Amino acid sequence: MAYFLVSAAHKSSGKTTLSIGLTAALRGRGRTVQPFKKGPDYIDPLWLTSAAGRPCINLDFYTTPDDEIRREFHRAMNGADVGLVEGNMGLFDGLDLEGSNSNAALAKLLGAPVVLVLDARGMTRGAAPLLLGYQAFDPGLRLAGVVLNKVAGARHEQKLRRVIEHYTDIELLGAVRLDGSLEIDERHLGLMPSNESTEAQAKIERLGAAVGGQVDLDRLLEIAAQAPPVPAVAPPSLPPVVARVRIGYPRDRAFGFYYPGDLEKMARAGAELVPFDALEDPGLPEVDGLFLGGGFPETAMEALEANVSMRRAIRGFIEEGGAVYAECGGLMYLARSLTWKGKSCKMVGVIQGDAVMYPKPKGRGYVRLLGTGASPWPEDRGVAREIPGHEFHYSAIEGLAADTVYAYEVKRGSGIDGVHDGIVYKNLLASYAHLRDVGDNDWTRRFIGHVAHCKADRARLADR
Repeated sequence: MAYFLVSAAHKSSGKTTLSIGLTAALRGRGRTVQPFKKGPDYIDPLWLTSAAGRPCINLDFYTTPDDEIRREFHRAMNGADVGLVEGNMGLFDGLDLEGSNSNAALAKLLGAPVVLVLDARGMTRGAAPLLLGYQAFDPGLRLAGVVLNKVAGARHEQKLRRVIEHYTDIELLGAVRLDGSLEIDERHLGLMPSNESTEAQAKIERLGAAVGGQVDLDRLLEIAAQAPPVPAVAPPSLPPVVARVRIGYPRDRAFGFYYPGDLEKMARAGAELVPFDALEDPGLPEVDGLFLGGGFPETAMEALEANVSMRRAIRGFIEEGGAVYAECGGLMYLARSLTWKGKSCKMVGVIQGDAVMYPKPKGRGYVRLLGTGASPWPEDRGVAREIPGHEFHYSAIEGLAADTVYAYEVKRGSGIDGVHDGIVYKNLLASYAHLRDVGDNDWTRRFIGHVAHCKADRARLADR
């Protein structure tokens, strides 16, 4: 197996479009590509998943121990010919001074050679000191090659090639021309998700053709093959089944932020996952619990409002004691209303507050939460521990009553009011924080147990 990590000098260099294009181009050559994304991202992985035809796996130092990152990487590589890890931010950027959670640190943890994407706009001779500085900054990192991006034309490319060849020994793997048709539309949380774009596959094919025609894929594969061998990893041992339950989750253009690993762990613990469309389906499928993930409900709020029967079904399910977990976009959907760009639409109305969108983020980055003991599916170790997660929202929930019950105290981050997160109502837990079932945060197992308990309670009530 072969693999490499794609990074950049700074964010917005085009590494995501390059990564999508490389994935599509390699797949077009008959390679089985396994994509990975560093950090807690949903949108880039949706595009990479579509390009590869295999679920993109997130690798995140903040939530996941190093050993587990390596183990998940090795496991996901089973059956793949080549792995592509897309970095986040710049190559050496991270939370701490030592760079222990940077892209460079991930590359060294995995032994992955690094391909640096360089935004070449407005640059000629200045490319040399930048590349030399990145090469010298961490001698333990293998900077295997560079891809120039957003090159103005043939003359610009030739100047850059001469500079790089004259001043550095870094291999130039390709130069991708500036082309507006290759750009992916952006919005407030980054790129538009592929689950919302009707032209997503056509865009992926264009990126594959453009990048594949301007990057030396043969040489890239040779470099990737120099990575350390990936040990065979046995499939994870099946844990005891918690309960046989059916969990519904909306998967449509409003809601699509789900970590594949979490859904997989739900299934391994006994859950049958039942997708539905909150915009088009007239009501809920036959389910025992609901997982309402994140997304962009604001961009589809009129359609969500118009589907009155679905909103009533979800509200009725919660009022009757059904178990529900909602994150970010799911939280917004459960509010009384959603306001964006001067327009308000009715939402489910089970949370007695209103979701209001703002032009700047109200919460962004990693979070740490401490349980209050009010969660409907609390920690089962007897001692509350800080839980790592992440948030990224431009909305706030306003008008909540002073006696609102919360599952978490916010130790880092913004949450709902800067102090609390995780609204609790009956058997509902709804928060801005996104959780991952990694490390010792086995939230999926506990949630499935909660669903089974609520299912049994509802059945007893029905029999009376």
